[in-house]
Amino acid sequence: MRHRPLSLTLDLITRAHPTPVADDASALHLISDLDLAPGLDRMLRHRPTEDEGLWVFGYGSLIWQPEFAVAERRVGTVRGYHRRFCLLQRRFRGSRERPGLVLALDRGGICRGIVFRLRGSDPVETLMPVWRREMRGGGYAGRWVVVETAAGPVTALTFVVNRASDRYTGRLAEEEIADRIATGAGHLGPSAEYLFRTAQACADAGILDDHLWRLQHLVAERLEAAYRQQAELRVATR
Repeated sequence: MRHRPLSLTLDLITRAHPTPVADDASALHLISDLDLAPGLDRMLRHRPTEDEGLWVFGYGSLIWQPEFAVAERRVGTVRGYHRRFCLLQRRFRGSRERPGLVLALDRGGICRGIVFRLRGSDPVETLMPVWRREMRGGGYAGRWVVVETAAGPVTALTFVVNRASDRYTGRLAEEEIADRIATGAGHLGPSAEYLFRTAQACADAGILDDHLWRLQHLVAERLEAAYRQQAELRVATR
């Protein structure tokens, strides 16, 4: 499915964030594999079914950067949660000085995303890479959810926001979300790039999310304004 062009572009993001950000490992405590393992074991013990393969539901960066071997992928819908920028990033896509925001699933509504069937025969070995990626920062909680797809429902692991985390922002207004995404940047790049790649990947898959679409437009406006201000300052100081 073709979609109209996004207002936000990689060129605009690069022009607004020309300077790389150094990593600050102290900005976010990362949980070790040793401490993560019991949680994954508990998730697998409470897995509702084991006869349809291991599935993971992605709604953000997992769509465009899954980092696991995929046997099958489908567009699917989860009910009872919605996609929202509600998780603060002080590292990776943000920093202490310029914290960003990333997506999580929060309570209520519905979410369309991509559900992946993973390759691998050992459940722990197969899931640990994605479990590590999503859980080591303490911002998410694992959940088994039913994902409705055109080929029938599947049960998948997904990651919802951990409301007890100090990274949980609650329900911010979209204007405030856009402000934080426009300024946030870490050593993996700006928050705006994360938004751009997610919005583009969703649209390419035929997932037209109004929240993402409004945000990418609001962030593009803010980056254009910031770039103009920088250009005017450079001219004024010559």
